[in-house]
Amino acid sequence: MSKNLRASVLAPLAAFVLVSSAPATAQPHYLPPSGDNQRAAVTQQVGPVEVSISYGSPRVVLKGNDRRGKIWGTLVPYGLTALDFNECKSCPWRAGANEGTVFSVSDEVKIQGKSLPAGTYGLFAITGPDEWTFVFSKNTTSWGAYWYDPKEDVLRVTAKPAKSEYHEWLTYEFTEREPAKATVALKWEDLQVPFAIAVEDVPARWAAKIKDALRGYTGFTWQNWQQAADYCLKNKVNLPDALDWAQRAAGPNFGGANEVLALTTLARAEAANGKEAEAAKTWEKAVSLPGATSFQIHQVGRSLLAEGKTQQALAIFQTNAKRFPDQWPVNVGLMRGYAGVGDAKKALDAARLALKQAPDEVNRKSIEGAIAKLEKGDTKIN
Repeated sequence: MSKNLRASVLAPLAAFVLVSSAPATAQPHYLPPSGDNQRAAVTQQVGPVEVSISYGSPRVVLKGNDRRGKIWGTLVPYGLTALDFNECKSCPWRAGANEGTVFSVSDEVKIQGKSLPAGTYGLFAITGPDEWTFVFSKNTTSWGAYWYDPKEDVLRVTAKPAKSEYHEWLTYEFTEREPAKATVALKWEDLQVPFAIAVEDVPARWAAKIKDALRGYTGFTWQNWQQAADYCLKNKVNLPDALDWAQRAAGPNFGGANEVLALTTLARAEAANGKEAEAAKTWEKAVSLPGATSFQIHQVGRSLLAEGKTQQALAIFQTNAKRFPDQWPVNVGLMRGYAGVGDAKKALDAARLALKQAPDEVNRKSIEGAIAKLEKGDTKIN
């Protein structure tokens, strides 16, 4: 190779080596991660909202170097720091290793009580011994924090660090989970820093997703229209939609016109929308269907009890008893119906009849438990 050719090849190679030694150069994805800081991710649904965090996960003991006790305030400096690249003079921590930490939400949430719109954000942290600030930034693609710009901040929230069980690898964990809220914590070494994520108007948001789903393949069976209406009725949201969906479920197009469940859901939707006269006729039609079974009618009564409509539930159980005398689970329904309205004596009479008809040990034990309560005058039975 000529000297000129050798120089033309080695010059850019030398430049590459120099640049690659700078902390802002990303490790190619086809090679092992720099510093063994493996990429990790966690996803959690909070209500109908999907929350995801993707991050580089460093470890405490690196190639024999035990850094325990040297993580916070040393390896991860407190406060904002001046980095030796890209003239970043007041930069937070990348809240992980290597590439930036990425936080995504599929819909609007509250972080520590403050609104964060749907989207994908770079997650940074300003650490401190007593308080941290998490920063949600529009900057999602940069390596680390070298290109951090406070003008790209979307949200800042504070959180309190606390003692944690030991974590060799930096981890994000959802430590508390409820249908409408969750807590996620950054955990590394002996420290955790949790922050709260909450979703408002969860039933309404689910209803919106249901409405969208019914426009697709989901909307071609009466069962899906019925379940959609049932969700709204139980959660008292989107009641006009619930009526529309129940009408579709019980209509001629999808096969629900002669289904007890479709018709009783329609009756409930009519009543919820102030159409009491129509609801009464639909109830009568539902429990009088030639193909209705005692179990189907029983389930109608159970649904009404779950909604707190005790008198209406008792009427359904009584109708079931007239139509299907002495069938299982008619007497169980009467037991629950009378207990629901506070009549312990009649509930006990029905329970004793039901006990003789119990089809298996599980039901027998359940009824025996109910009898023990009813004999004491306690009508709060499961």
